[in-house]
Amino acid sequence: MIDLYSDTQTRPTPGMREAMARAEVGDEQSGSDPTTNALCERVAALLGMEAGVFMPSGTMCNLASILVHTRPGDEIIVDDQSHIYNTEAAGSAAIGGVSVRALPTRVGLFTLAQVEAAIRPPQRTAPRSALVSVEQTTSFSGGTVWDVAEMRLIRDYAQARGLKAHIDGARLLNAVTATGIPAADYAAGFDSVWIDLSKGLGCPVGAVLCGSAAFVEAAWQWKYRLGGAMRQSGVLAAAGLYALDHHIAQLAEDNANAAWLHRAIADAPGLSFDPTAGQSNILCFTVDGLGVTASAFAAACLEDGVRIRALGPRQIRVTANLDVDRAGIERAATVIRARASAFATRART
Repeated sequence: MIDLYSDTQTRPTPGMREAMARAEVGDEQSGSDPTTNALCERVAALLGMEAGVFMPSGTMCNLASILVHTRPGDEIIVDDQSHIYNTEAAGSAAIGGVSVRALPTRVGLFTLAQVEAAIRPPQRTAPRSALVSVEQTTSFSGGTVWDVAEMRLIRDYAQARGLKAHIDGARLLNAVTATGIPAADYAAGFDSVWIDLSKGLGCPVGAVLCGSAAFVEAAWQWKYRLGGAMRQSGVLAAAGLYALDHHIAQLAEDNANAAWLHRAIADAPGLSFDPTAGQSNILCFTVDGLGVTASAFAAACLEDGVRIRALGPRQIRVTANLDVDRAGIERAATVIRARASAFATRART
């Protein structure tokens, strides 16, 4: 099976498993797990932040950030294809009592003008605009990389209007690899930011949320309330440290494999790509010209041993990851092209 469904499908490498088995551990809740502490300090330094907290998931990072930065009845501003809006079970509303204003975007990138229009003037009948979240890279819209200058304009405007600015950095390191811009430069000035360990870095679980020391202290309290506090979490944190030492270079391979796949299938019949496609390790395309749904196309590719993801009725997402080498990408391209040709021929008859 060539699994391009998501980079969350990666499995720990033998070296990572060994590092986990050898991890020095303590009690995370009392701050005495040395491996977890080392991971948080390292990621905080990577992002140029004062402190970090190890979380079981990126979803908890987003939720804890929202809960720290807002109060019930507030409103947060995100893009309409963001993870926060689409696949976090409405946690901000269910747990925080916070509404979401989803800005319409083409590839997950909204503009400063959209933010200016979305921030509500204070009034007793409306929610308070409290937070703007930027997703770097975008997830469900093709792995598009935000321009750092645009991020800063949005950050500065939001903060000047009294809002907090947050980065959902699940694949921030893919953006770093694609652009050469350091992670700390992307994160500078934002109130909170996190990176995922269980996607491109290949860890079995976890993410690290960073910000000021005061923010992390408040996030820690929400982590505890949400059931995310752990004991000997160093077994998991060791995987993150190993990944930072050994898997960063792999992100360049993943980005390159997605770009290679894009070139290989760009002229396949019936497939359509956005001009920004292929910027990082995610590639999205539509199957509008094939006369079938995205689910039907994905099922056909699966029959040939290539697993890809249908997003809605017309869009496919393919995600390069460390478990799929160039030979696997080449095989995936062959299958996708063959299936596209077969469906296109059928649609014409």
